[in-house]
Amino acid sequence: MKTLNQIVLLAAAAVSLCIFGAAQSQGKRLILKDGSFQIAREWQVSGDRVRFFSNERYDWEEIPTSLVDWPATDKYEKEREAGKLEAQKQASAQDEADRAEEEAASPSVAPGLRLPDQGGIFLYEEYAGKPQLDELVQNGTDINKHMGKNILRSVINPLPTGPRQTVELKGSRARVQSHTGTPAIYVDINFDSDSDSDATSARSDDDDKNAVPVNDRFKIVRVQQKGDVRVVSNLKIALTGRMKEQRDVMDTTSTAISKDWLKIVPAQPLEPGEYALIEMLNAKQMNLYVWDFGVDPNAPANPTAWKPAPIKPLPTGTEDSPILHPPPKKK
Repeated sequence: MKTLNQIVLLAAAAVSLCIFGAAQSQGKRLILKDGSFQIAREWQVSGDRVRFFSNERYDWEEIPTSLVDWPATDKYEKEREAGKLEAQKQASAQDEADRAEEEAASPSVAPGLRLPDQGGIFLYEEYAGKPQLDELVQNGTDINKHMGKNILRSVINPLPTGPRQTVELKGSRARVQSHTGTPAIYVDINFDSDSDSDATSARSDDDDKNAVPVNDRFKIVRVQQKGDVRVVSNLKIALTGRMKEQRDVMDTTSTAISKDWLKIVPAQPLEPGEYALIEMLNAKQMNLYVWDFGVDPNAPANPTAWKPAPIKPLPTGTEDSPILHPPPKKK
């Protein structure tokens, strides 16, 4: 078992080897005519002598200029400088690629405010004049079959028109409220949705053939507040079994800001009220899980909002507070 002194000595030796290796890699080469070379930090030619500082022995030494192969030395220095420039270019290109990759996965939406690289659905707005992001959580809807009303309608109007149903959200108000009528919604289009679960409308082969374009996949709809529920969509089922959905769809503009993120902005300011972001499974059918939000300029602050990270000031010469000494009293 090694003693503490042995461990210290081994660590010191390892550090010395690292420093020695770094010194050799960073030093110039004074190549001699016999094929050997000296690792030097710098050198000076004075008459028939070359005075150089050895990176290996950390001291100034002298040798005759006639021993130095100057063409080989100059060629090596030019190649070394060219290699350093190439390495700098490669490092700069790698840094740029890393920044581009980070921006694609986690785009910046405002100074100090970025979307998360793990994805999600986020609403961008301003509260008290400051930008913020609010995460929208997927909310499951219920289908209200209105059995009583449909039976009454068939009694009053015996003509076969088919039953009517509504897609509803529980509660009269969404958890997240936008304080501006023109919020931007950022969607990670590569997220794994729950559209394959039993609680949602299942996809078929026909749905895959009629896949919705990315820019038309998500829509903002205004929901109707009725008591303690919000109606997202009205369903009319024909006697043949064919279903037709009716929704109050808002005009929006969809822009892909990266390979993962889609930005959805209302074409016109949204009036105060309740809304939902829906996902279209095909041209006619929506996912029964939606992302609800409201528009209310007078709503209190959203407690879970993401705010811009504070920008740290540039470091000064000292972090200590100045201490002022009073002038000496005159005697």
